[in-house]
Amino acid sequence: MNIYPCQCGNTLHFENSSCVNCHREVGWCPSCEGIRSLNPLDEHTYSCGNCQATLTKCANYRDYQVCNRCVVVTTTWQQADAYCDCCSLNRIVPDMSVPGNQEKWYKLEAAKRRLLYTLDILGLPYGSVYSGFSLPLIFDFKGDVVLTTQAGTDAIIAEKVFTGHADGTITINIEEADPVEREKLRVDFGESHRTLIGHFHHEIGHYYWQLLVQYRCEEECKAVFGDHTAVDYVIAMNQYYQQGPKPDWALRYISAYASMHPWEDFAETFRAYLEMITILDTAENVNLLLEEEESVDFRGTPFDKLLLNYEQLGIKLNEMNRTMGLLDVVPEVFNAAIVQKMKFIHKLVKQGRSMKKEVKRATVLA
Repeated sequence: MNIYPCQCGNTLHFENSSCVNCHREVGWCPSCEGIRSLNPLDEHTYSCGNCQATLTKCANYRDYQVCNRCVVVTTTWQQADAYCDCCSLNRIVPDMSVPGNQEKWYKLEAAKRRLLYTLDILGLPYGSVYSGFSLPLIFDFKGDVVLTTQAGTDAIIAEKVFTGHADGTITINIEEADPVEREKLRVDFGESHRTLIGHFHHEIGHYYWQLLVQYRCEEECKAVFGDHTAVDYVIAMNQYYQQGPKPDWALRYISAYASMHPWEDFAETFRAYLEMITILDTAENVNLLLEEEESVDFRGTPFDKLLLNYEQLGIKLNEMNRTMGLLDVVPEVFNAAIVQKMKFIHKLVKQGRSMKKEVKRATVLA
């Protein structure tokens, strides 16, 4: 994750919507791809402080302050796209009439923008329903349906929303944006981490299994993660929640949850791979990778070099967190079995970049 300069010389961060020093409004400019200060031209349009592109705010930025991205204006702001490339992937958003939902939605959107940033630096393909993409990426942010008694004292959950993925749609229960509820679940399930960005990293793994593995390289995937057709998913899930993970899970899996089923093993390994990339990217951009030879090119650096840098950085970051009594930044242990799975993901990401190039080429030719 990069940091960006404001016109006043102050540092701007990825979630900023204003500069804390000069108080200019700021936003993501899709033209020069960065968080930039916005110079107002009129009530609804701005000039990018870096590339001078004419911009207007995404509707979710302007109306709800849950986004900080802009769209390019070529004629008038009314004729520009209403939503940025990130918000255009939404299908269902939280009910704004419910107290607290706007704050939860803001946190969900911030995590989603970070996910898409990482997918973009890796060059992975995805697209919205409006782009004609083969497997549109869709986000549903929903809360449980709660009913109260006539007296208004007792509440029951009439419809439970489960975080998950199905045919390109990623559903996130908005209660995951409540840090108290999320920490309770983390402790109950014995997880080393449970974060919003972690949910996005995991569920996008299921998306890319369907996009890049299904009907393409399933046999190769089975050889690494196990045969997903040999184990009924519902039976495996029930067994996991009733009996817990396999006793020796740490010898072969990136997490306890990964031991439940080959699909979850793939998604959890994909999550760990994305976390490696985003942590290394942030470390490089804030100069934590001090030696010049440690500079990483995520599209060209061999996997073994990426992992070595990550392990060395992880040791340092973990010790820093332990000093403050915080959770480890990198809790995973990368043994030979896990490295083999991570290498498969690395190879798959490279294949995904080729697919993205073909999609772009076909679009240009059309």
